[in-house]
Amino acid sequence: MQSDVPGARVASPLERIRPFVRRYSFRLVGGLVALLIVDLLQLGIPRLVKRAVDLLSQGAASQTALAQSAFAIFALAVGIASCRFVWRYLILGFSRMVERDLRDDFFRHLLTLDRPFFQKKPVGAIMALATNDLAAVQLAGGMGVVACADAAIMGIAALACMAYISPQLTLIAVIPMPLLAVLTRVLSARLHRRFLKVQEQFSHLTEFARNTITNIRLLKAYTQEAPQAEVFGRLGRQYQQDNLRLARVHGTLFPISGLVGNTSLLLVIFFGGRLVVGSVITVGDFVAFISYLYLLTWPMMAVGWVANLFQRGLTSLGRLDEVMNAKPTLVDPPQPLAFPAGQTEITLRTLHFQYEGQEQPALAEVSCTIRAGEIVGLVGRSGSGKSTLCHLLARQYPVADGAIFLNGVDVNRLSLGSVRERVAYVPQDVLLFSDTVAANIGFGNPAASQEQIEGAAKICRIHEEILGFSEGYQTRIGERGVKLSGGQRQRIALARAILLDRPMLIIDDSLSAVDLETEQEIISGLADFLPGRTCLIVSHRIAPLRDAIRIMVLEEGRLLAQGNHAELLASSDFYRTMYHQQQMQSHREEELPL
Repeated sequence: MQSDVPGARVASPLERIRPFVRRYSFRLVGGLVALLIVDLLQLGIPRLVKRAVDLLSQGAASQTALAQSAFAIFALAVGIASCRFVWRYLILGFSRMVERDLRDDFFRHLLTLDRPFFQKKPVGAIMALATNDLAAVQLAGGMGVVACADAAIMGIAALACMAYISPQLTLIAVIPMPLLAVLTRVLSARLHRRFLKVQEQFSHLTEFARNTITNIRLLKAYTQEAPQAEVFGRLGRQYQQDNLRLARVHGTLFPISGLVGNTSLLLVIFFGGRLVVGSVITVGDFVAFISYLYLLTWPMMAVGWVANLFQRGLTSLGRLDEVMNAKPTLVDPPQPLAFPAGQTEITLRTLHFQYEGQEQPALAEVSCTIRAGEIVGLVGRSGSGKSTLCHLLARQYPVADGAIFLNGVDVNRLSLGSVRERVAYVPQDVLLFSDTVAANIGFGNPAASQEQIEGAAKICRIHEEILGFSEGYQTRIGERGVKLSGGQRQRIALARAILLDRPMLIIDDSLSAVDLETEQEIISGLADFLPGRTCLIVSHRIAPLRDAIRIMVLEEGRLLAQGNHAELLASSDFYRTMYHQQQMQSHREEELPL
C-alpha cells in the first residue's frame, strides 16, 4: 500500500504520515480506548485500598469485607491485563503498519528518482534511512504514542482523584513539576540536534561498511585490510561518542523526572502526615493519595522518555522527508505523444550536455543521424563523452528540447517509459544480482524460456562456459557476480540485453574485459540478431568495429569525424593515429613470451 500521493511534497514531516494514520485510525482509536480503560481501572484500586484501610483503622473490618475488597482488586487486575493486551496489540500493530507503509512509500519513491539523485546520496545513507530512521519513527508512533497518551490520561485522572481527596495537599504535591516542564523544553532542542548527528554518523558508518564489503577483493589485493579496519574503528568511535553525548541529555531528563516525583512524595509524606494527625483526612485517604501520587510518578518520569522518543522520531521523519521531497530531474511531459511507429532512427541536433558542478561540457554541439537498422561504432579516448551519450540515449539524464529525436519526434515529447522500453542498454559498469545465471540473463524478461536464455548466451559466446559451471545455468554467481571473471560478467549482461529483444541496443564498452578475438566473434555473432534494430556499440578498441557501417569519433565531447573504417583512415589523422597505436600495442602483446 502507498500514501495518497506517493513522494508528494508536504508542508511538514508529520503530514507525511497523516494518510497512514487515517488508514489505520480504527486500530489507533481502539487501542487508545483500551488504554483509557486500563487507566480508569487502575484508578479504582486505590479507592478499594482506601476502603480496606479505613475499615481496619476503625476496627470495623471483617473477613467478608476484606475478601470482597481483595476479589474486587483481582477483578480489576484481570481487566487491566486484558485491556493492556488489547492496546498493545492494536497500537503497536498500528505503528508496525505505518512503518511498513512508510517503507513501501519510501522505496517506491526511490524507484522514481534518477541518476543525479543517487550520485549525490550514498547508498549507505539510503540504507540507514530505510532501517535505523524508520525504526525510530516506528518507536515514536508506537510506544511514543502510548506513553504520551497514558501519561496525559493518567496524569489528569490522578490529579483529579488527588484533588478530590485534598486540594491543599495536591497543590503541595505539584510544586516541583514546573521545574520538569522547563527542563524538558530546554533539553528537547539538544535532543534533536544530537540525535540528528547520531543518525548522520550512522549513515557514514553504513556507507563505509557497504563500500568495504563491495570492494573486498580490491582491498585484499592492495593489502588494505588494516587501514580499512582503522578507518572503520575511527568512525565507530565517533558514532559511540555522538551516542554518549545524546545519552547525557537523555540521561539528564530521566533521573530528574524521578527526582521530581520523589520530591513530590517527600512533600506529601511530610504535609499529608500532618493532615492525618490533625484528622483532616483519614489514614485510608492518605494511603489512597500516595497511591495516586505513585500513579502520577509514571507520567512525570515519562515526560523525558516521551520527549526523547518523539524527538528521535521527528528527526528521523525529517531525514526521510528530505528524500521523499526529492524530485526526479526527468519527468514525463503533460501530454506525451505516442511513440512513432517503424524502426527506430536516432537524430542528434547540436546536442549539448554538462554535468552539474562541472566547468566543461561532456558533450558539445554533437549532430548526427543513426538510421534505423544501422550498426554504428563509437570510439574515442577516455572522458571523450562516449558513456554520456549512451546515458542520454537511454534517458538517464535530462536533455534540452530539440536535441535528441527518435523517428523525428523530440524525446521530451515522449514518455520516459515508452523510450526506455525500446532500449536495451548494457552499461559500462556491469551490474549482476546474487542469483542464478539464468535469473540474471532473464532479469528483464522473466517469461523467457530456457531455450531463449541459452540462445542469447550463445550469441554472446558464454553458453559453453556456463555449461562448465557446477550447476550450469542454475549456478548462483554471488554478490555482483563475484564468482565470475570480468569477461563472463560482461557477456552475461550483454545476453540479458539481447534477450529483451528491443528495437535499440546500446553497448557501452561492455566487452572491454574480453580478449580482442572474442569481442570480434561476439560483434560478428550479433549480425544475425541485429537486422531491423538500431545498434550503437562503444569500444575503446577500434579493430572489432572495422566492419561497422559507420564509426563516430568523439574527442573532448565533440564529434570529430564519422565514416566507415577505410574512410576514417583516409580522412581523420586522430582516428588513424589511434588505430595505429592500438595495432602496435596489440603486436607487442602478441610478441611477449608466455
